[in-house]
Amino acid sequence: MNSHDSPRADIVLTVNGRQYPVTIDPTRNLLNTLRTEVGLTGTKEGCDDCECGACMVLLDGQPVNSCSYLAVQAEGRAITTIEGVMTGDELHPLQRNLLEEGGVQCGFCTPGMIISATALLARSSTPSDEEIQIGLSGNLCRCTGYAKIIAAVRRTAVELAAELDAP
Repeated sequence: MNSHDSPRADIVLTVNGRQYPVTIDPTRNLLNTLRTEVGLTGTKEGCDDCECGACMVLLDGQPVNSCSYLAVQAEGRAITTIEGVMTGDELHPLQRNLLEEGGVQCGFCTPGMIISATALLARSSTPSDEEIQIGLSGNLCRCTGYAKIIAAVRRTAVELAAELDAP
């Protein structure tokens, strides 16, 4: 390797249950790798400084800001993006409820909000409004004022709990 060649890393990322072999600069973040090499653009870049949550993905079920996470660190771990939340062509109840409750305006924060809410609902099937606020606290929305987003998460929790209780 001459001094003009940058180092490269061959890794395999498991994204939404599918394997993606990629060759990247080892300093490349997960966000840009997902968008550019993997081709999944639902995860957004907002601040590029872990402040807004637009880049949130699930890593082994836990929400992380993909703008500050190296792609090489994610090898061997399960990555879930907003594209992986849907089942086939059917919206996840969170997605549907955000639309129906009016919790989407510009939509830029929506993928990160849904990822964070998904992690919250996996931890707590009946979260209080305070728990919802805390669960979404890493996500900024400049349009909605959060009330409709919180209502959508609350509504989803009720629906999912009813599905679990159904015979």
